Amino acid sequence: MKKLFAGCLTLFVSLAWAQGVPQTQLPRTTLKAGMHLIQAQVAQTPEQRATGLMFRQEMPANEGMLFVFEQAAVQCFWMKNTLLPLTAAFVADDGTVVNLADMKPQSLDSHCSEKPVRYVLEMHQGWFAKRGIQPGFKLMGAPFATRP
Repeated sequence: MKKLFAGCLTLFVSLAWAQGVPQTQLPRTTLKAGMHLIQAQVAQTPEQRATGLMFRQEMPANEGMLFVFEQAAVQCFWMKNTLLPLTAAFVADDGTVVNLADMKPQSLDSHCSEKPVRYVLEMHQGWFAKRGIQPGFKLMGAPFATRP
C-alpha cells in the first residue's frame, strides 16, 4: 500500500510538473531573520525539492521556500521553469547563512553552496540584501534547532 501511495504521488508530481502547475500544499514553518518573520513552505521530499517554486507567477513579499535535505552536501540550484527572480540562501545546520546567490528566472545556470549544507532558503531576489542579511547572519526557527 505504501509503495502504491508513493507511486501515485510520484505520478501526480510528474503530471503537475509536465502541465506547469505550481505545488501549493506544502507544510509551513516560521523563520526569523532578526526582526523579520519569514513564512516558509517546506520542501523536504525529493519530489517537493525537484519542483520547488517552479511555475509560480507570484509569491507574498515575506514568503519563501525552505529546502530541507537529509544530510549536508554541496547543494546546487537552477531556475528552469521558475518564473520569479529569487535569491537562494545556503544555510548551515545552526541557521548560519553560508552564502547567497541571486538567480535569474528560467535559467539553467547552476548556483551552489560554498560548503556542505542541509538547508536552502529561496526568497524574492533582493529580500536578503534589503535587510542587510549577508553570509554569517544567523536565521532562527525550528529547523535550525540543535540536532542530536
